[in-house]
Amino acid sequence: MFLLRQLTRMSCQPSRLSNLTKSMRSLSITPFFDQKQAVQLFPRGDRKHKEINQMDDKECENVFNKVNQQLRKDEEGRLFAVIHLCGKQFKVTAGDIILVEGYWPPAIGDQISLEKVMLAGGKDFTLIGMPLVDPGLVDVKATIIEKTLSHTKTIFKKKRRKQYMRTNFQRSPHTMIRINTINIKGEINEPTTKVINEKQIF
Repeated sequence: MFLLRQLTRMSCQPSRLSNLTKSMRSLSITPFFDQKQAVQLFPRGDRKHKEINQMDDKECENVFNKVNQQLRKDEEGRLFAVIHLCGKQFKVTAGDIILVEGYWPPAIGDQISLEKVMLAGGKDFTLIGMPLVDPGLVDVKATIIEKTLSHTKTIFKKKRRKQYMRTNFQRSPHTMIRINTINIKGEINEPTTKVINEKQIF
């Protein structure tokens, strides 16, 4: 009660109130925390951190050199790739036949290049894109071999006690594609100048 009375009296006098606020600011501990520097959990200037980075760089270079040597000597084995085509992902190798559902413009006999490669690999290595591999690094060639319709689907509708009954049939277009070749061009870990033209990608 005594403190409340004193505060009410000081609030009536603006000079005393200003003195009180100044004294409270001087007692506050926020300036001490403002002046304190933030603690760095992982200082980048340490020698250990630099040594670890150098070791990682050397290991990456060794891996890249081994993969490039395999590619030069044609010792990579049978290559495979994960491609993005018409909203779906397909894992393919040379000689595989994949089926694309729905309407698709290419005609029979057309040879196309599938440039949306998400992953590619061989016997001892795998190249993973984020989300796509560098444009021009992996070349996937394919040929349209057949364009047909799917099997007939029966669509039956009925409403009981309403004398309503309908039977419809539906067939959707399908396109069959044969993967001709999968090749890795150039060397890994080298910047590519090729730019993907999204208008030519299916």
